[in-house]
Amino acid sequence: MSARSTAPGSSASGSTASGSTAPGSSARRVGRPRAVARPRTELSPREEILAAAAELFTTHGYAATSTRAMAERAGIRQASIYHYFDGKEDILAELLESTVRPSLETAGALTGGTPEERLWELCHCDARLLCSGPHNLGALYLLPEVRTERFAAFRRMRGELKDTYARLLAATTAGAALTPADRALRTDLLFALIEGVILIRRDAPGEMAADALETLASATADAALRLAGVPDRDLPDLRKTGRGPA
Repeated sequence: MSARSTAPGSSASGSTASGSTAPGSSARRVGRPRAVARPRTELSPREEILAAAAELFTTHGYAATSTRAMAERAGIRQASIYHYFDGKEDILAELLESTVRPSLETAGALTGGTPEERLWELCHCDARLLCSGPHNLGALYLLPEVRTERFAAFRRMRGELKDTYARLLAATTAGAALTPADRALRTDLLFALIEGVILIRRDAPGEMAADALETLASATADAALRLAGVPDRDLPDLRKTGRGPA
């Protein structure tokens, strides 16, 4: 739910970039002077912190990563982190939410076309998002800390995304013919299939090539629509109206 964002903390809703702050930290605008030169000069300090955290959380583990290690990797003083975030949990929350927020925005923008076309497009977007970027942020879903109250907002966002899948599935011809129980099960399977690309990334770490990313996203969307009951003969037309290759 890259991993659901191409740049941690950077979304269409404007939660990123220079001058923007995390919720509850509006007073923290300016950091202290840097300890060393920026390793990523194209990023704002806030984005550098998120990028450093994404790398360290996914390679060394969340529990094993200190704010000092994040500061060193980002090229800032440790105290500067607290000008942008309340602490390590705040950073993890932003990374997690960045894996879901863009897909929710895409779902909200899907208009016109058939329910099958909209479902294919959302599946394609979501799978692509989870596989984008240099770090497998989706793997952070499995952290035990994510089940705590601090991350309730992330769990609500993820639940909202799953509900969107359920509504789209119910609107398809095949989905409408299912019983409520069967439709709920099919939604669970469909959502798990999309998030299953996280495991593919775990076995092939690093940033995916653009053509491999597109192939995987399209194949995942196709598989999801088959699971939803859409005939194979309809898939080429769905790809043409979506972003996948024909």
